Amino acid sequence: MMRHVFVAIIVVLFGLIFARMTGVYVELEALRPLAEQYVTRAPVELGTPNIITGILITYRGFDTLGEVAVLFMVAASIGLLLKKDDAPARAAIAKTTAAKRAPSSAKSLLPKTEAAKAAAARSAAAKANAESKVESARIASAGAKAAKSVESASDDDEAPRREPSEIVRTGTEVLLPLIFTFGAYVIVNGHLSAGGGFQGGAIVASGVMLMLLARPGSTLNVALLSIIESFAGVFYVGLGILGLILAGGFLDPRFLPKGEFGAFISAGAIPLISALLGIKVGAELSVIIDRFRS
Repeated sequence: MMRHVFVAIIVVLFGLIFARMTGVYVELEALRPLAEQYVTRAPVELGTPNIITGILITYRGFDTLGEVAVLFMVAASIGLLLKKDDAPARAAIAKTTAAKRAPSSAKSLLPKTEAAKAAAARSAAAKANAESKVESARIASAGAKAAKSVESASDDDEAPRREPSEIVRTGTEVLLPLIFTFGAYVIVNGHLSAGGGFQGGAIVASGVMLMLLARPGSTLNVALLSIIESFAGVFYVGLGILGLILAGGFLDPRFLPKGEFGAFISAGAIPLISALLGIKVGAELSVIIDRFRS
């Protein structure tokens, strides 16, 4: 009862907060000074109609680099945490090998007399026989456990997966090319219209997720995606350094010609930077989706 009352009080408090926020909200009739400066300077200095992309890639270039680095660390952490651990199998194999080699390590110095030699031989034979029985029992138990674990793992791996429905398969065949095409369009037109590298990369990754849902048996080349993502990051930083050397600062796109305002090839290096961001984000999100699936 008290739990329900507490939840009701929390809901009422949140309702009052949001009601006050919406009640006193007044739309700004003019831009703030910083926003007005961005709006007036970005089209002139960068030559891009999409002011948001210009701000994210140039004026906030270091922040964008940090966001991409955070996404990379997330992908690497998920890959490390969700990696299949075969350490128990390796430990069982090592234990069995050590058990097989154990009886041969019990060679000690024997007495020199014949009687002592015979007694020592009988004692060593009895001890070795007892130890061999114990070790054989231990090896048999370890082998049974290992076989059981391998059998259970194979049963889990060979468990029949639920096949996707015909609607999912047919929809994937129709929509997948459109999703990839739209993602590429959003990436390369980020300097002209709404979109950019982050948005287009997320769209491409959503297409990859749909493909994996429609084809559960398909596999992604994670190693190739990691290489592509790494090269995209290196080229991204390289373009930033070129802007630092040839223009006014890190990721300054004006080391390439601005071109005609509103044309497809324009806005300096912003289309290249946006394309590299889209490739990097799409590859990283695809790796994350694959890790969660496995």
